[in-house]
Amino acid sequence: MVRRLIIAIATASALGISFYPTDASARRTRAAVADSVPSWDLTASCRAAASIAYSQTPNDRSQSCLASEQRTREELTKYWSTYPAEDRIGCVKSLTFSPTYTELVTCLEMRRDVRVLRDAKPADTNPREIKDIAR
Repeated sequence: MVRRLIIAIATASALGISFYPTDASARRTRAAVADSVPSWDLTASCRAAASIAYSQTPNDRSQSCLASEQRTREELTKYWSTYPAEDRIGCVKSLTFSPTYTELVTCLEMRRDVRVLRDAKPADTNPREIKDIAR
């Protein structure tokens, strides 16, 4: 068994087969993500969500989920270029298991909010003002 694995690895190496994306492949992926909203099949995610919810029938819940995700994707498409490319790439890469557009929007908004808070002027922490507020 181990011998077969070693032979398979050696063969792949000799043929130049890589198990990791090349720099060129990674650049193409980053460029594609930076340019447009990804297209994901949300059927499995919505079906799973519909199976645990209690309102409506499972089919109605699934259709509602798909419609909501479609609306979210349309909004993302409108504002996609307003998000920094670094955020778009980072958020798409972080959503690896059954991604949804709602999760993507949440990630982009959180990155934006963190940047705003990081760049904000620190609040005045004058102890006298804090004491006045506490009264």
